[in-house]
Amino acid sequence: MGVQKIGLAKEVESPENPGALEKRVALTPEDVGHLVAAGLDVAVEEGAGEGIGFSDAEYAIAGASLETHDELYAGKDMVIKFKGPSLESIDKMAEGTILFCMAHFSSYPDRAKMLEDHKITVLAMEEILESPKVQTDEEILGRTAMAEALAPFIATGVMNKLKINVLDWNPLLRYAIRRAGNRDPKSLSVVQSSLAFNDLSDVGPDCLYIYDGSAFKDSHKILSKLKAKKTHLFDIAEFISEQGEESIEVYREDHNPFDFGLRRIQCLHETGMAGARYGVKLLSKGKPHKAVKDIKALVLGYGNVAQGAIRELFDQGVREIHILGRKLTQADAILPYLEGADLIVNGAEQPPELRGKNFLITNDHLKHSLEEGSVVIDLVGGSETNRSPVEPVIACTFLTDPHFVQDGVYVSALWGWPMLGMMKESAVTYSSLIKDVLIGHEKIAILEPKDYPKGVERALVCGPF
Repeated sequence: MGVQKIGLAKEVESPENPGALEKRVALTPEDVGHLVAAGLDVAVEEGAGEGIGFSDAEYAIAGASLETHDELYAGKDMVIKFKGPSLESIDKMAEGTILFCMAHFSSYPDRAKMLEDHKITVLAMEEILESPKVQTDEEILGRTAMAEALAPFIATGVMNKLKINVLDWNPLLRYAIRRAGNRDPKSLSVVQSSLAFNDLSDVGPDCLYIYDGSAFKDSHKILSKLKAKKTHLFDIAEFISEQGEESIEVYREDHNPFDFGLRRIQCLHETGMAGARYGVKLLSKGKPHKAVKDIKALVLGYGNVAQGAIRELFDQGVREIHILGRKLTQADAILPYLEGADLIVNGAEQPPELRGKNFLITNDHLKHSLEEGSVVIDLVGGSETNRSPVEPVIACTFLTDPHFVQDGVYVSALWGWPMLGMMKESAVTYSSLIKDVLIGHEKIAILEPKDYPKGVERALVCGPF
């Protein structure tokens, strides 16, 4: 019943790993040890972890056997790897083998057809979701606090005229940002609290400043100056102190959990951080005299990937980060933001039916709206059959050639952003999540594919056979 023999494969050259520069292994020795302790027979391909510092000896100590490339794929109930398989490895797997990997079926349809023809059951890591959705107290507090702050503006019908500024960034404020973005304000920005009052762009009765009084250091006494100009202020810490426990209780009573939540196996926040970090690096080439603090930065979207980019830009000292939601990324709304923009980071996903039809950043934007030397970072990516919301990106770039220049604009859409400077750290994160899906919460290692829970069943993109 379920899985008995698991093979942990080494990452080799494959359609999404040209040059075999992806070195991450899907499971660390420590997590392999947990699988062995749970009664699973784990074989590890020789050299699988060497690219990020895990030796064969460590896997052997953890209780795994070591096998060659050819041996690894034969006679296994499940083969686990990080990226999708090389084409030659598909022939090595027996019918009914479960391939557990980042499958990206819509981006590689020819390989998908090969797997189907060989009757390989494919479980796509990127498609496994929480079920039901988990909402933390912190998330609820951020959402309900922002809802309270916006209530007067919604009641009076002036949300579309409101300029929202979030002073600083922290994990609590990121949930407030998401709530604000969903309400379509006139503008939404994250602003460094170290700015002097005269450096603030938005002041007056059509502006709202949100801050966390438990962490905010008003070194320039800007709050009193904003208040004197009839600018609206809202302290999330004060809301939590006075209404926090009640707001959590009421929210949970009124909101049944959604059937599906976030991806279970992901480094979305790290993806945003790595992309924004590379964008700043590229900008130093395109506009070498531009100080980081003075960058005009746009982040499209406000989900987990985009929040990673916002955090990175904030940590690097960018004074004001403009966040563009659905309304502000429409063709007639985005043009004023593109004027003078130095760095545009796209973290906005689109539904499948809009892929290849609706582009948020277009070729025309690069040609006519963006200055030479500007940078566009696409965190969403895509392929010819599953296009990115950034029109110049026909397909993802790779570590072999991570960016290209079009009409004087630097563009990058790296496949696997955390590989840039976060390879081992992200591998450890992924490994822990994979292990938990196998023997933790979902316990799929003891189940037949037909019995997988809802959040995992939806990730069976091929089979089960």
